[in-house]
Amino acid sequence: MMRHEDNRTYQKSFILDMDGVVYTGAKLIRGAKAFVDRLKQGNYKFLFLTNNSYHSPAELRERLLNMGIDVTEDYFYTSAMATASFLKVQRPSGCSAYVIGGKGVTDELEKADITITSDNPDYVIIAETEEYDYAKIIEATLLIQEGAKFIATNPDLTGPSLRGPVPACGALVAPIQKVTGVAPYFLGKPNPVMMFLARKKLGVHSANCFMIGDRMDTDIVGGLESGMTACLVLSGVTDRETMNRFPYQPDYVFQHLGEIDPEGIASRRNRVEN
Repeated sequence: MMRHEDNRTYQKSFILDMDGVVYTGAKLIRGAKAFVDRLKQGNYKFLFLTNNSYHSPAELRERLLNMGIDVTEDYFYTSAMATASFLKVQRPSGCSAYVIGGKGVTDELEKADITITSDNPDYVIIAETEEYDYAKIIEATLLIQEGAKFIATNPDLTGPSLRGPVPACGALVAPIQKVTGVAPYFLGKPNPVMMFLARKKLGVHSANCFMIGDRMDTDIVGGLESGMTACLVLSGVTDRETMNRFPYQPDYVFQHLGEIDPEGIASRRNRVEN
């Protein structure tokens, strides 16, 4: 019986970042579809994990479908979902929040029965948005000074666009933090809370779960600190020279997803034991 439980618990599973790993802009990265097909054929559990809180799982599914990858909405987990789940656990009897963010985060908060209001909210929540203005910055600043707790969906300073990097959530919190002197609690990668919630959604153990990403400061450190096997792909923002500047290193380095063999790759747990 114990042996059966061990086999079930340590079945290989994979958590994949999206931008820079599966696609760049509207272009599928080499080997991405083939890798996802191998995961499906091998009946591996896997999940797409993104710090982008702006898009819903339905929108993310549609985006991948347009690139030739067909999965259901259940295969996506966002920082907006992690934020809503965290607040649901922290305040099971309910809470309220003033939100500067897009539909992706407001939809998830509403699903969790969190009241969105500017009237004495429990939290101020900042997320990716195209509607960020001075009046909202002032309101968020005053509410935090009046006692609201400060949360942000993810720490990324920049996000991609066709013309180059643009401000992301980590940049949007900066003026509010500077005025209030209060740093937000970031729920997205590399926070182990998001990693735990993603694994909980999959129903897998960290010991044989692989985190695949292109960023050392979110995907890789988040995977390592959560006890997962960290795989860096060089198809996104990180090259080998940049990787070597960090005090921590990934367990594996690949050019792109297509180089990863789900069957042959060994978890850190198995490599240490053997």
